[in-house]
Amino acid sequence: MWIDTHCHLDAAEFDADRDAVRALARAQGVARCVIPAVQRSHWADVAQLAERHGDAYALGIHPLYVPQAQDADLLALDQALRERAGDPRLVAVGEIGLDFFVPALCTPEMRERQWFFYTAQLQLAQQHGLPVILHVRRSADLLLKGLRQCPVVSGIAHAFNGSAQQAQAFVDMGFALGFGGTLTYERSLQLRRLACDLPLSALVLETDAPDIPPQWLYQTAEQRAQGAVQGRNSPAELPRIALVLAQLRGVSLADLAAATTVNASRMLPQLTALYHQAP
Repeated sequence: MWIDTHCHLDAAEFDADRDAVRALARAQGVARCVIPAVQRSHWADVAQLAERHGDAYALGIHPLYVPQAQDADLLALDQALRERAGDPRLVAVGEIGLDFFVPALCTPEMRERQWFFYTAQLQLAQQHGLPVILHVRRSADLLLKGLRQCPVVSGIAHAFNGSAQQAQAFVDMGFALGFGGTLTYERSLQLRRLACDLPLSALVLETDAPDIPPQWLYQTAEQRAQGAVQGRNSPAELPRIALVLAQLRGVSLADLAAATTVNASRMLPQLTALYHQAP
């Protein structure tokens, strides 16, 4: 059985068949999904989805949504975390972090604004004793700086694609690294080396569905122009992504499933009891 540690099941791409998508993933062996929120208006939705499907959720403000976020959203997040403190499905503060890939987020003003929301949410995670789920895009060093200033209990560096040194720094701070669809591309040489060189205890699996489609779903711009349809990523793809990682590391699928489940539960402790419950 598998845990998809990062799946945006609340995304509009799943509006037409969300229940069927989750049922297919369960039939493929995905026992639990972690559904991170990206903005205040999604918090209730991810909590309801987690309850409906026996999954887990996280509450936070994603860096891509910082431009439209208000300072009052941080007060609302604090209140939501307090109100839901007894909810066994709330496993983390997330998705939070920094994004210095999108040009509009790289202006001095937006860099400062992102940093403000990131550090404020780290403080909330620390206060509430919760792990964090981090968005890491060209921002690993600054994310690590924030964690040194405001340590949290644990967390996951989602869709990690940094250097070996940055990876080790996250691991040394008690984090696991999330590997998903990017790993399936043969050109992802550095990431594949990293996935093989890191201790197995540092790895968790994710799809980031509907984002970051694995290689077998991806269509180039030229192919799309010729009428090819881009495949939709979903949590049902996790076992096939896991197979790629198992083959790269030379381990069995059963061993990989067991190890990554233990790792996910160690990073997000609320998952431990949830994993063993009936859906």
